[in-house]
Amino acid sequence: MQNLTIAQTLTMSSREIAALTGKQHKDVLADCRKMFGALNIQSADFSSDYKDSKGRTYQEFLLDQDLTMTLVMGYSIELRHKVAKRWRELEEQAKKPAIPQTYPDALRLAAELAEEKQRLALVNKKQEEEEIHCLQNLFQTGMTPVQFCKQLDGVNVMGVNLFLAERNFLYDGQKEENKPYEWRVKAYARDKYFTEKVVTVNTEKGKKKFYEVILLKEGAKWLYRHYLKGELPMKKSWNKLFTHDKYSQVA
Repeated sequence: MQNLTIAQTLTMSSREIAALTGKQHKDVLADCRKMFGALNIQSADFSSDYKDSKGRTYQEFLLDQDLTMTLVMGYSIELRHKVAKRWRELEEQAKKPAIPQTYPDALRLAAELAEEKQRLALVNKKQEEEEIHCLQNLFQTGMTPVQFCKQLDGVNVMGVNLFLAERNFLYDGQKEENKPYEWRVKAYARDKYFTEKVVTVNTEKGKKKFYEVILLKEGAKWLYRHYLKGELPMKKSWNKLFTHDKYSQVA
């Protein structure tokens, strides 16, 4: 499918340059020919015809940006500024989508838009199916984020919980300094991306309870997508390859 914004090579005519600079068109044509000769390029490659109000045919040159700026380099600063400003206007106009001028053109554009929408829907469906297939192999109920990320090549698992805390999924439940983190799930992410499990352990001072962050399927999807973008905390030795699966092109 063609790009919906019609691709075109921007040019500025020697007549427009003459109008912007206040020079005679014949003088601008002469300047163009001198420039072509100095650059050892064929003037015929840039030559075009136009008709005046009486229908008479005359020559003009159509210059790209490089040649336009080269041509006016010898002009005054004020004139160069006018040409540069006009060139920016041409670039802005070129960025705007082409508006169909006839009914058949409008129908073709509508068909192209529908085709592009259908193509993107198929791509998204394929990516979702591939993601589900991979997560079925990686995700297991009851896993922690760290356990899940251990299966992803190159991830620095020591930084996973801090990464999640920086993105407002987790917070440190204990406030004392120089003590291990006690990760808890923030309210908005609980039961959607993560949940918590209370774990009891025996210590010298008796039984102690603490919370363990448990990964849910949506959280696994979120982690996996960011992994494929290279946005998880990665080891310095990581070779930039996603070798844990066979569809690393998914964005």
